[in-house]
Amino acid sequence: MRRLALFLGLLLWPAVALAAFDAETLPDPRQEEMARAIMTEVRCLVCQGESIAESNADYAADLRRLVRERVAAGDSPENVKAYLVSRYGDWVLLKPPVKPETYVLWAAPALFLGLGLLLVWRIFRRRSPKEGA
Repeated sequence: MRRLALFLGLLLWPAVALAAFDAETLPDPRQEEMARAIMTEVRCLVCQGESIAESNADYAADLRRLVRERVAAGDSPENVKAYLVSRYGDWVLLKPPVKPETYVLWAAPALFLGLGLLLVWRIFRRRSPKEGA
């Protein structure tokens, strides 16, 4: 009997986890839609590659709750994002604004690609046989 209960518990666990994941919603559908749109633009500070809308991390759940609170209080999406940026910096946004403080964020992929290509070029240049030897 215990094994059956354990088996059923493990079988139903994903459904329970997903039900708890979206348990909190705003009563006004327009506000909930606005909050969800904001959540897709905010980076999970734990997962870093996901938005808080996609993440199952506890910290992402806290940020989702915070976004909903701000939207319910009447804040616009820009005000909610500005509040989050004031607390966590531009990095909290999945698409940070282009400004002098974020040039490094925007230029880093190109710099790393350039350094990688330079490194590959130098390795192949050393390995090529010398002509006239």
